[in-house]
Amino acid sequence: MQVTHRAAVLGSPIEHSLSPVLHNAGYAAAGLSGWQYSRIECTADQLPGVVAGSDGSFRGFSVTMPAKFAALEFATEVSERAAAIGSANTLTRIDGGWRADNTDCEGITGALDALLGGVPVSSALVIGAGGTARPALWALGERGVDKLTVLNRSDRSAEVAPLVRGADLDFATFDADIEALAVEADVIVSTVPARALDEHAGALAHAPVLDVIYDPWPTPLATAAASNGYTSVGGLVMLAEQSFSQFEQFTGVAAPRDAMRAALVEHRQRQTG
Repeated sequence: MQVTHRAAVLGSPIEHSLSPVLHNAGYAAAGLSGWQYSRIECTADQLPGVVAGSDGSFRGFSVTMPAKFAALEFATEVSERAAAIGSANTLTRIDGGWRADNTDCEGITGALDALLGGVPVSSALVIGAGGTARPALWALGERGVDKLTVLNRSDRSAEVAPLVRGADLDFATFDADIEALAVEADVIVSTVPARALDEHAGALAHAPVLDVIYDPWPTPLATAAASNGYTSVGGLVMLAEQSFSQFEQFTGVAAPRDAMRAALVEHRQRQTG
């Protein structure tokens, strides 16, 4: 097969990225012969050179850490949500340059839909306030959540307040009554490493859980939630959901979502035995 169109995921380390599984399965299911998706090791400092030096066959790049901030700065055009979130996970070639977008918020939205269906959410507890928390707060604000509580080791409310679309925003530290915060929430979104919640999982597991981690799975928080009768959704769902818009921006073709999801699940089952 002659490769005529390319895309790739940029980041460091990148060898374990599952994005090629999703996108290449999408190309096959959509009948896009000549398309190929790969991994490119790329730090933040290297991103401008890698993207600017790519030949015309490259139609887009997915971007993971540590290069998401560099992607936003490099772009010649920026979507509203990427500008608000402050980072970009998507670069698409346009006339005269590159357009930056952030589809991580779509990943959060899709994962919340998988977790909750159409059940309305009036209050949410978000754990963490770093790079992954920002698209989560954006997505929850877009969903119309009235009250957002961020559980973090420091108060970063000034940074994230513009993301929440007028919701009532509170910050709390782990010295607070975190069990009471969890009980009051309609959903919990954890954006921190699984091990960071080892000693707190039992106190927090009192609502449905979206945990952005997929390896290891289940996380201590997801396990504790299950023991209390609550469902959880992990990072694999979010990973798939954020990839669909990337696929469509790169190719101009509707993403074959079922085929992409199925390929990801099958790949992970082979990995985990």
